[in-house]
Amino acid sequence: MIEIENLSKSFTLHNQGGAVIAVLRDAHLRVLPGECVALTGQSGSGKSTLMRMIWGNYLADAGMIRVAGVDITAAPPREIIRLRRETLGYVSQFLRVVPRVPTVQVVAEPLLALGIAPDEAQSRAEAMLARLNIPRRLWGLSPTTFSGGEQQRVNIARGFVHPFPVLLLDEPTASLDARNRAVVLELIAEARARGAAIVGIFHDEEARAAICDREIDVTGFTPARAA
Repeated sequence: MIEIENLSKSFTLHNQGGAVIAVLRDAHLRVLPGECVALTGQSGSGKSTLMRMIWGNYLADAGMIRVAGVDITAAPPREIIRLRRETLGYVSQFLRVVPRVPTVQVVAEPLLALGIAPDEAQSRAEAMLARLNIPRRLWGLSPTTFSGGEQQRVNIARGFVHPFPVLLLDEPTASLDARNRAVVLELIAEARARGAAIVGIFHDEEARAAICDREIDVTGFTPARAA
């Protein structure tokens, strides 16, 4: 479901005299259906950069990223948008939503984008919010005012409300108490069981050991930094 070959990425710092920061070089990765792979490595090794490249936010300098048969490095924007709508889910550490949009609508939006009837989309969104222990009294409020842990659970609800065949998870258990951490691990296990290919960053070592099939140390893809 995810194939990465000879992938390289650098950033040019135009406000620092054009300094070039090489982040990834000749990265290779393959994630099969039903497999959960953890990206590991010290801070700054390129884990988040690789995730954002799979998502399509960063352009590659060289190489190929294929997700469910779509080459992210060459696909037009409309194809990447379609892939995100139907196939590729992403759970970020940070909640970015339009203010004043009710929480239940934030979670239901991926389903509505797929053409699912509003009543069904709301019902599925409510079920996911309940499972993640978001109090019902908050469902009609904007999540922009929620605590960090509540916002994270809204992000998780939004990412798991549709059975995406491919999932990107950025620290999905960070800031969660034991009860909600267990729920998230259950959701990931269920996604694996239905055949989702998952790539994640898990600084929670116990969670990583419990849910991941293998680890990829991104430091191995990090070239010597050059200016």
